[in-house]
Amino acid sequence: MSRNKEDFQKLREIIAKEKKICKEMIALADYLKRAEVEEQRIIESQISLLQRTLKKTNDEIPEILSKINLLVMPTAKSSGPNEDPEKVKQDFTESAKRMKEQAALEKNLTKIEEQSSKSEKKGYELKELKPVGLEKLTIKRMKKKEKKVEVKKEKKASMYVKTANKLFSKLSDKIISEKTFMTMERDLVKANLQFTSRSYISVIFLSTLIALFVGAFLGLFFFFFNIGSELPIITKATGDIAGRFLRAIIIFILAPTLTFIFLYTYPGMEKKATESRIDDELPFATIHMSAISGSMIDPTKIFSIMIVTHEYPNLEKEFKKLINEINLYGYDLVSALRNSSYNSPSKKLSELFNGLATTINSGGNLPDFFDKRSQTLLFENRLEQEKKTKAAETFMDMYISLVVAAPMILMILLMMMKISGLGIQMSTKMITIIMVGAVTLINIVFLGVLQLRK
Repeated sequence: MSRNKEDFQKLREIIAKEKKICKEMIALADYLKRAEVEEQRIIESQISLLQRTLKKTNDEIPEILSKINLLVMPTAKSSGPNEDPEKVKQDFTESAKRMKEQAALEKNLTKIEEQSSKSEKKGYELKELKPVGLEKLTIKRMKKKEKKVEVKKEKKASMYVKTANKLFSKLSDKIISEKTFMTMERDLVKANLQFTSRSYISVIFLSTLIALFVGAFLGLFFFFFNIGSELPIITKATGDIAGRFLRAIIIFILAPTLTFIFLYTYPGMEKKATESRIDDELPFATIHMSAISGSMIDPTKIFSIMIVTHEYPNLEKEFKKLINEINLYGYDLVSALRNSSYNSPSKKLSELFNGLATTINSGGNLPDFFDKRSQTLLFENRLEQEKKTKAAETFMDMYISLVVAAPMILMILLMMMKISGLGIQMSTKMITIIMVGAVTLINIVFLGVLQLRK
């Protein structure tokens, strides 16, 4: 009889386990009705796993039932000295109830199997897929925040660049092969200008040629004519021919020379301006990267996330070049970091890329690396801001002295000399034009200096 009781206990435990499994399957089947397509696959695989577990558990029941003798009821004689006949009878009744529950659970299981097979074959009706409650609010928010697809048009070369390439491409290729303009080529790459080395050198030659013709025209013009402050403004030149000829030669030489020097040095000036803007953004971007790297994601994803934020427009260009080297050219992250550090306009960003490559190679801690580097960059940024503040104060004093005080004093001095007749033979209009021209020229110089310092 004790053996029978142990078997009944095992049967009870198996039935309780199957009951839990069936409840979980029913809950999953209810959730399956309103789940998305990707979630449906996961839920269906979970249901099939529970079905296999239930089947395996159910296979143990026949073996236990074969050991139980349900026809023989225990009596007072057959029972042991410590067993109560009423209790044994009660256990038997409870086991019969468990058998009925097992039959009901098997029916529920068949219903779930039919439901999942229907969903696989026919899918769900539109009424079952309608969102309710919080799902409606989420869908409304998603509709409001629709992603704007950014379509970037391919930039084609202008007619001016095409003409320059047609005329001077062979000469440019020869200069590139001889590495005559090597410094300018490096600055051109680092400044992120939308020119190839050959096209930019061709543009330099074409612009210099045009400036040569403009200089020749201006030289001839000032050889034969003068420009005055009174009507008629343009008058026929008189005086020494040698002086006029020298003036024409100087204009003829200066126009192409200044054009060539400006275009040659422009990539370097643009590189310095880009470096300054990157250095301003780098400390805060490094703090951002430190926070992202703390989640232990793939280091490549750090730069992708920084690009998506659009908070650092100047660094974004450098990070895009880095991602392109990985995705388009097939470099690994360390090699891409080395190449980007070589082509970076900023020394600080170049040091950051090299340090990151070394940290990845040595298996170092990326959050600690970014954290320490951000502290250093923030300290240097504070010092740089203090220098800029002092320089701005100096520029302000110079501007007030040269543009406000000096022209007023000089104009009063010239007017007094004219009135007293101390040799100044200029009219009032001429003095005014000279003062206005001088102030305009000084303002242009100041604006140019400030632009270059950015």
